[in-house]
Amino acid sequence: MALRKLTTIEWERMRRLTAFSLELTLLQPTKTALEKGIMDATAPFRNYLFEAGLHDFNSQGRGARENGVKLAAHFLSETTSVLTTASLYKPKAKPGKGGDPRICFYGLPSYAQADDILAIIAYDHGLAVINLTRVDVAQVLDTQRHGPLWEVLKDLTDDTGSVSGELLSRLRDLARNGPVPSTMDFRADTAIGRTLETVLGIEINSSKEPDYKGIELKSYRRKGKSRENRKQLFAKVPEWSISKFKSMDEILGAFGYWREDVFQLNCTVSARKPNSQGLSFFLDERQGLLHEISDRQEVGAFASWYLKDLRAALLKKHNETFWIGADVLEIAGREHFQFRDVIHTRKPIVSQFDILLEQGEITMDHQMKRSSKGRAHERGPSFKIKSASLELLFPPSKTYSLI
Repeated sequence: MALRKLTTIEWERMRRLTAFSLELTLLQPTKTALEKGIMDATAPFRNYLFEAGLHDFNSQGRGARENGVKLAAHFLSETTSVLTTASLYKPKAKPGKGGDPRICFYGLPSYAQADDILAIIAYDHGLAVINLTRVDVAQVLDTQRHGPLWEVLKDLTDDTGSVSGELLSRLRDLARNGPVPSTMDFRADTAIGRTLETVLGIEINSSKEPDYKGIELKSYRRKGKSRENRKQLFAKVPEWSISKFKSMDEILGAFGYWREDVFQLNCTVSARKPNSQGLSFFLDERQGLLHEISDRQEVGAFASWYLKDLRAALLKKHNETFWIGADVLEIAGREHFQFRDVIHTRKPIVSQFDILLEQGEITMDHQMKRSSKGRAHERGPSFKIKSASLELLFPPSKTYSLI
């Protein structure tokens, strides 16, 4: 059964929870479900349990007695936490019926009324249940600041707090010492990132893992009256097995150009319109693919990515991220960086990724040139997001001043 339309209050309470970067799912117990003590385990709920590593309905056998699985659950309110059990099972199929997966929360009628909206959150190898219709989440977070719901939310969000606090302290110390000279002798887009990693003692490498004890660092040049640069999300080469072209060298050969005696391809690719090289994106949502296409009819779609792989790369890279802004000054002929502020984000909302791609808010940069050995050297392809759209991809973030 599809969820009813949420009320303004329920939306606001859910927003307050997602501001903690918490992944959650929703259930709506009907009058019949409360009377019988069972609810349908909806597809979003099943997917949530699977992604959280709690349960896989697909591999579960039928029969509540023979193959049922039980998880601890907590009914949370402003002042109470009631420990109960969630029973997950697939009923034995009757002739002509598939036997949809079910969930039963013991004691649910004492916690919820028909058509209440329940937020379900993975917690302590089980489930935390918050009745968005009846529990005043804002009261707990803004005024009360204690009690079982408060403690659960603290437990769920304090796991990286010590590391982020340590990193923030180091960045503030760095900023107080004034402008930092670039580690590169010439201006380059990568100079600010390399300089920051060097002064923090981080080895510069091509690893796709987060930079600082699980936290990804993304530095950027702050702008004055002009718009700020786009922010890089991750780099991801095409899936060559499903692409017409089979290497970055082939892409460079087809679309590159000579500039200052260097054969190169530097351009931004968007789903909104072709660029000056005639390149753009096309999202095939039915097949779950992102295609890079040329307006040259004989070429067409030449590079492809699985959207699920792009979403996975986003999650892996940006589970927690510090976006560090710096003013750029030129002192004695060398760039210096005065680090100013940090935007701290956690866990992107991956369902937004495809939409932002389609709307041209997320784009991709080619930065290729022919190496001295005759092969294509590519810094990317780099998927980037417009600064103004950052909050559309990430839950409400925290901004810190460094000086």
